[in-house]
Amino acid sequence: MIDVTIVVNGDTRRASVPPETTLLKLLRENFSLTGAKLGCDVGDCGACTVIVDGMAVNSCLMLAGQANGRSVTTIEGLATRERLHPIQKAFEDTGALQCGFCGPGAIMATKALFDEHSDPNVKDIRDALSGSLCRCTGYTKMIEAVQEAARVLRSESRTKLTDART
Repeated sequence: MIDVTIVVNGDTRRASVPPETTLLKLLRENFSLTGAKLGCDVGDCGACTVIVDGMAVNSCLMLAGQANGRSVTTIEGLATRERLHPIQKAFEDTGALQCGFCGPGAIMATKALFDEHSDPNVKDIRDALSGSLCRCTGYTKMIEAVQEAARVLRSESRTKLTDART
């Protein structure tokens, strides 16, 4: 067994797990964070995408021990009880998801994109979503959702900047 301590969605969490435990398994089975899904288990589908130290990763491929001492953001860490994150809201409003299985991964990939680029172009969006395999959509609605979320986030950012100046 190995001891793992990670900061998940702002909270320090600890577990003792076998060394072969993946980050995905740690999140789902030890911390009851089931938003990241086990899809392909080989890093091809993106359903398990989380953000580790600011970078989108396939949690099915990362060992829990590799996350030790690091910061992890999951889909559960985006929204509050009162309000969806603008990315989640845009995916909902545009009908970008159908069955929802790939949704958390695609949303987390979008969050990682926005952490790097506040105004991504369509190529940037396609690249960010390229690791998210979806069998239900044609991706057009997902791209629209990302564009809408970018617009909302830029607007919120401008409002905060204006409020800070007054």
